Amino acid sequence: MNRKMYGLGSKRSVIREIFEYGKKRAAEVGADKVFDFSLGNPSVKPPQIVEDTLIELLKGEDATALHGYTSAQGDLATRRAIAEYIARTQGVRTDPDFIYMTCGAAASLTITLSALCNAGDEVITFAPFFTEYRVFTETAGAKLVELPSHPDTFQIDFSVLEGAFSEKTAAVLINSPNNPSGVVYSEQTIRTLAGLLEEKSKEFGRTIYLVTDEPYRELVYGGVKVPYLTAYYKHTVVCYSYSKSLSLPGERIGYIFVNPDAKDAKELYLAVCGAGRALGYVCAPSLFQKLVARCQGVTSDVSVYEGNRDLLAGALREYGYSCVRPDGAFYLFVKSPEPDANAFCERAKKYGLLLVPGDDFGCAGYVRIAYCVSPDMIRRSLPAFKALAEEYAK
Repeated sequence: MNRKMYGLGSKRSVIREIFEYGKKRAAEVGADKVFDFSLGNPSVKPPQIVEDTLIELLKGEDATALHGYTSAQGDLATRRAIAEYIARTQGVRTDPDFIYMTCGAAASLTITLSALCNAGDEVITFAPFFTEYRVFTETAGAKLVELPSHPDTFQIDFSVLEGAFSEKTAAVLINSPNNPSGVVYSEQTIRTLAGLLEEKSKEFGRTIYLVTDEPYRELVYGGVKVPYLTAYYKHTVVCYSYSKSLSLPGERIGYIFVNPDAKDAKELYLAVCGAGRALGYVCAPSLFQKLVARCQGVTSDVSVYEGNRDLLAGALREYGYSCVRPDGAFYLFVKSPEPDANAFCERAKKYGLLLVPGDDFGCAGYVRIAYCVSPDMIRRSLPAFKALAEEYAK
């Protein structure tokens, strides 16, 4: 066996470990006594147009065509629909021949990093970050350079970033709205990042690409704006998924958009096609390619998540917990009452609370709480959070 692959397979991610524990615990003591905040699994049902469109496609399209292979990079009509939507809503130049349909954001990131990186390259990202970034980057033969964010805001700390670039830097990988903090990078943060990337690309004589991981783009609250990165830095690759916006995580559908104005854009797009081929990701699910083509601009009811955030964050602050206010996604990143977040999560289990320690997100001393659950579960969990806080207060 390949020992590295064995290691990845024999130990799940910390999120999945806690999720599996929750299922086992619910069977032992009853689901009503387990408050599982581990997995970012949308609890809001897909918008009605998803069901209606699926029925229409299944009844109206030729079955062979509907379930057959598309072009390797994706159905052209779907890529055109996506390109037209991005251009219309973001005011940026697009081209369907620079869009590659994928099996969700994980495939988008794995393919993009494999297309961009050579052995020994480095990819910079900012803690806290999604736990699998290490796996995706190392699979591409590169090293993930993990930098701390500003501790008060979780925006990029440019005093740290400026000294992290080298001749090995192939890309900077960002995620906004962020998993696990829910923080949205401000327009000023993006402008400063774009300027620094231009400067460092010239300094080291190689184009440093910006890879943006955007499955939570539409999940923002209070009118917060999520800057569209190709409008600020031309050497950008957008990795997108419909898992959260349409509540379709299990259907595995997303795309890669290589900015046609990026340096060596055509070569990069062909490298994306090659990486998809090498990794076995050729031809994303045909049925759901055709579905998303007809659902551009549609989202699930994000007001439910906003209500959950306000209810849970307000209660936790009242009990003495602290966290940076999330303006997007559906996570709270809460400071642990003790330095060892793993110990805190173990103690929380006594109260039926399943939380994810922040260590694997590159941020020790914090826990992630996924509030994409039913409002009823949040209300029922509040006494447990309060009792846990009181135990620490004593």
